Amino acid sequence: MTDNIPLQPVRQKKRMDSRPRAGCCEWLRCCGGGEPRPRTVWLGHPEKRDQRYPRNVINNQKYNFFTFLPGVLFNQFKYFFNLYFLLLACSQFVPEMRLGALYTYWVPLGFVLAVTVIREAVEEIRCYVRDKEVNSQVYSRLTARGTMKVKSSSIQVGDLIIVEKNQRVPADMIFLRTSEKNGSCFLRTDQLDGETDWKLRLPVACTQRLPTAADLLQIRSYVYAEEPSIDIHNFAGTFTREDSDPSISESLSIENTLWAGTVVASGTVVGVVLYTGRELRSVMNTSNPRSKIGLFDLEVNCLTKILFGALVVVSMVMVALQHFAGRWYLQIIRFLLLFSNIIPISLRVNLDMGKIVYSWVIRRDSKIPGTVVRSSTIPEQLGRISYLLTDKTGTLTQNEMVFKRLHLGTVAYGLDSMDEVQSHIFSIYTQQSQEPPAQKGPTVTTKVRRTMSSRVHEAVKAIALCHNVTPVYESNGVTDQAEAEKQYEDSCRVYQASSPDEVALVQWTESVGLTLVGRDQSSMQLRTPGDQILNFTILQIFPFTYESKRMGIIVRDESTGEITFYMKGADVVMAGIVQYNDWLEEECGNMAREGLRVLVVAKKSLAEEQYQDFEARYVQAKLSVHDRSLKVATVIESLEMEMELLCLTGVEDQLQADVRPTLETLRNAGIKVWMLTGDKLETATCTAKNAHLVTRNQDIHVFRLVKHLCAGAAWGVLGPGTASLSWALKEGREQLATWLACFA
Repeated sequence: MTDNIPLQPVRQKKRMDSRPRAGCCEWLRCCGGGEPRPRTVWLGHPEKRDQRYPRNVINNQKYNFFTFLPGVLFNQFKYFFNLYFLLLACSQFVPEMRLGALYTYWVPLGFVLAVTVIREAVEEIRCYVRDKEVNSQVYSRLTARGTMKVKSSSIQVGDLIIVEKNQRVPADMIFLRTSEKNGSCFLRTDQLDGETDWKLRLPVACTQRLPTAADLLQIRSYVYAEEPSIDIHNFAGTFTREDSDPSISESLSIENTLWAGTVVASGTVVGVVLYTGRELRSVMNTSNPRSKIGLFDLEVNCLTKILFGALVVVSMVMVALQHFAGRWYLQIIRFLLLFSNIIPISLRVNLDMGKIVYSWVIRRDSKIPGTVVRSSTIPEQLGRISYLLTDKTGTLTQNEMVFKRLHLGTVAYGLDSMDEVQSHIFSIYTQQSQEPPAQKGPTVTTKVRRTMSSRVHEAVKAIALCHNVTPVYESNGVTDQAEAEKQYEDSCRVYQASSPDEVALVQWTESVGLTLVGRDQSSMQLRTPGDQILNFTILQIFPFTYESKRMGIIVRDESTGEITFYMKGADVVMAGIVQYNDWLEEECGNMAREGLRVLVVAKKSLAEEQYQDFEARYVQAKLSVHDRSLKVATVIESLEMEMELLCLTGVEDQLQADVRPTLETLRNAGIKVWMLTGDKLETATCTAKNAHLVTRNQDIHVFRLVKHLCAGAAWGVLGPGTASLSWALKEGREQLATWLACFA
């Protein structure tokens, strides 16, 4: 684990736990708190809160000052190995059982305990220092008296907090304003959900339109939010401004949230705090800090019990040889003490010292700089790994996409034929810039060429519009940001997006002549090969979700007034949305077998009345607090019918450097590697073979429908083997885990 992993507060719940609590105050707060419920949070007025909320304090310590020594001793003596030597030493206080000087028993035990206490104390001190650093991070808070500095631990529900670029979000907040001209920002969420892709976040529309951030304190508004939840991918709430006539209500979703633990990747943002302390999303997904014990320690503990049983048997035999004469029960204990060296206390000393050395070596390893050992009690567990589960995208691959293929059904364009696509785009916009030759009747050849050019143009235009990519212009010291944006300089343009796939697609449209040069929350600008600027109004955006596996956008062409609904997504969902065709499934499979990530692009033209009817139903569904996702999905699905299939796109994700020798080294070490991915089966198979996870001539058993593992999902499982399996699991994650263990 590395230094940049943020520390999380202790999860506090009503439950009995064998470990000591971190503090009496936290325990009392935990017992006195009621069930979480929805809340109303007024902007900039924490004093108007309708209930008591936990402090925004991070505490990863297992003990406090008073519970440290009792807690450490309890965690040591709850295992038989340590308890045995404690009882052995205590027995020497009884004169009838004493075999030698007291120090011969207590000094070794005291040394073992001293090593353990010192090790735990060092870890607790390090944990305390890290907690203090995070709790002491300073943020800016908007108040009626201006901007004030406040520590992270002093932030309250209702505070208006300013978070700068590359700064950690200190609490769960609703996104109100950003300094970015496009009206959005990106978050790095790798420390929250493990994903390296940036996430796009949008501010509340009516607060973003305010002239300055200080105006947030001049309006009378509040946020109605759902109760604290562990779900980091969904959120439902409403934002209401009461001082306008009529009052303004906007729906809030996951796009408007800034979860604690994420990092602002672009611009400066202002948010209102919703949840703090134990009610943070990140905290509710973590377990209480606890003392960890490795499998080797458990095995030693079990072996100690076996040896102790053997000692009892030997002692009984020795007493039986004396015909149980006299106080035979004392003789049994004395024999146990005499044979006690069979269980050496030096074993425990060697184990503890070895773990300390292992931890020190790991921290000093030059090949993995920045590594932090957060638990020095289980470093030997790294040598017992038998199974390694690896993600595909970003782990085996670089997560840097390169556009490889455009397929229109009757013709496909690869890297070697992209100049043809560019010529089609150039010819379309050249013809549009000229007067239509009405007096001339085009020949058949011209019609065919124009039809193909039109199809290519529609496909490229759809790819250039259907995304969440934002072009950012970096200042060069001579031209300021605003002037750079006005001139749309190619040399200083950088594309920002939450998905590298979308960046690859937009970069490709730029290479063939249709360039994305500007974007904000409500509009988008494209530049043609003739330097003409095409303006589009963004009417609606339907972001990609893991459930829907698609994203869509509705735009209005400012020059013609046409309204078009564009959509792209995985073939498994798009096949039921687009009009019937006989080539989609086959070509998707062919491209996937080449290791390409395939997206299906489609469009649908909308009449003004049709869109107005949809918008009314969509806005009504978004304002719902209960079952919002279901209602919104139902409204969108009413629009996703009989869409025109435009094209297929294929992008390639190159393998990471040294993936093949790394996997080979792991296999040679006896570690079984499993690849987990949500990509198509053919793409996953191709990547596995390219990475030498499996050999090209190795049999792969495919279980295509392992159902009921996730609601509404079908899972495909890949595994190398030589024996044919005639059954597949039908339900239950535990059954799948059992099957994987048996199959491996």
